[in-house]
Amino acid sequence: MNKNEFMNTYGPLVGAIDEGTSSARFLVFAANTAEVLTYHQVPISQSCPKEGWVEQDAKEILAAVQECLKQTVFNLRQLTIDPSDIVALGITNQRETTVVWDSQTGEPLYNAIVWMDMRTTSIVDEILKGVRNQNKNYLKPLCGLPISPYFSALKLKWLLENEPKVQQAIREKRCMFGTIDSWLIWNLTGGINGGVHSTDVSNASRTMLMNINTLKWDNTLLSFFKIPREILPEIRSSSEVYGHIQEGVMRGVPISGCLGDQQSALVGQMCFHQGQAKSTYGTGCFLLYNTGTAIVDSSHGLLTTVAYQLGANVPPVYALEGSVAIAGAVVQWLKDNLGILSNISECESVVEKLSSENRVTFVPAFAGLYAPYWRKDARSVICGITEDTNSAHIVKAALQSVCFQTRDILEAMKQDTGLSLSELLVDGAMTKNNLLMQMQADICGIPVVRPLMCETTALGVAIAAGSAEGVRKWDLKIDAMVPSDVFVPSITENERDILYSQWKMAIERSLGWEPCLDSDDETKDVHAATSTGLFVMGTVILLMIAKYRSNL
Repeated sequence: MNKNEFMNTYGPLVGAIDEGTSSARFLVFAANTAEVLTYHQVPISQSCPKEGWVEQDAKEILAAVQECLKQTVFNLRQLTIDPSDIVALGITNQRETTVVWDSQTGEPLYNAIVWMDMRTTSIVDEILKGVRNQNKNYLKPLCGLPISPYFSALKLKWLLENEPKVQQAIREKRCMFGTIDSWLIWNLTGGINGGVHSTDVSNASRTMLMNINTLKWDNTLLSFFKIPREILPEIRSSSEVYGHIQEGVMRGVPISGCLGDQQSALVGQMCFHQGQAKSTYGTGCFLLYNTGTAIVDSSHGLLTTVAYQLGANVPPVYALEGSVAIAGAVVQWLKDNLGILSNISECESVVEKLSSENRVTFVPAFAGLYAPYWRKDARSVICGITEDTNSAHIVKAALQSVCFQTRDILEAMKQDTGLSLSELLVDGAMTKNNLLMQMQADICGIPVVRPLMCETTALGVAIAAGSAEGVRKWDLKIDAMVPSDVFVPSITENERDILYSQWKMAIERSLGWEPCLDSDDETKDVHAATSTGLFVMGTVILLMIAKYRSNL
């Protein structure tokens, strides 16, 4: 096939770097069809030097991305496709993960602190001591986020207070901060030789340092966390030319799209309209609900975040987000820590062999609970074990825990917006598990829609990159119906009520295992801290109603 024949078949190409928690990938899409032509993937390792600490080597991440670019170009040539037809490239990345590096040498000043790292718990406690009513939502009007170890500002504050190399670099005006997108953009566009230090609004909205209204670094927030402005990247839209790759097989290609991975999946699922939502199942689980240009302040434990801004001169689109720390990670834990599974894909076959309905409930709060509870004092519990319980019941309960946490978020979104979803769009590696998808439909009581093209996260940033000013090779009107699998609920409402009531009882038992500050805010949280007596009474009533219905 010659180049002209290729162009007539596929049109221009757009590349997407997808740097996640467990791997880096580079995919190439045909802009006319959104078809993935080829890709390459490299795993990324993690280290846990102390309990609750999670780190990655920023240089390893960069090397993995560069290897993916090189190998994918090789794949294109093997397919007789000309790599020079790649007209743009986008970057989507694990969010909140924090990197600081030396502007003169390009060397990281410390390992990347991963989004799920909990070392800043004590800093959060100290901050809350000085906050009125110890209210963890004190800064929410400015940044849309609760004060939590989850976000980048706390990780950066820890580095500034505890790492001598960072402190010295600050004094000598050579420290740079960024989330993974900034680290990659800076290095790919030249690094110490003129690299572009920038981020996009979706990633910046996860730092606790950007004003959710102005989309600028906020002086009040910077002062609150004692962060020097000069180390921060420039905030730009999600779809514009940031710079060009300076070296290697992709030299000269513009980097013109940037989105946090969950926001990118929202775009890739074509959720461009207010009221649309998607849930991504990876290491964690993240459900985003498009609220349009309106900033919706959640009173039920959800985050307000920037979904995307597809151009510097267009209004941003916002979203409500429910973040679950442990989704795929719980299955990995069953494999690595308990040895129940020899590989992750075994889940479905193991559960299908169950001979009894023993109802075990597993709350995987390894380092606390995220939305809608935001309880860092929670720890994992397994409830309902009997003499008939075996490892398959634990696997089933682990899968169900992902579904229950998703329902928690849907319930919170319903209370914040007054609306219920008619269906749930899903994506991510875990959605390949048909059993999990059926469980999700059963527990939430709505159809679950899984696209046959599963690379929605990479597709989203490819759309942003390909439609940028100066590129414009991608038509955003490609939001036609995407072929999908649909899983419909198969259990009764009574069964659903009983299962969810047992989950809420297990949640109550998971709270308070780790010492933390007595906080009025935590006792007021609607989802997480309703008094035990009222909670148990409500649960008993639900169970009685469900059993009554089943006898009718």
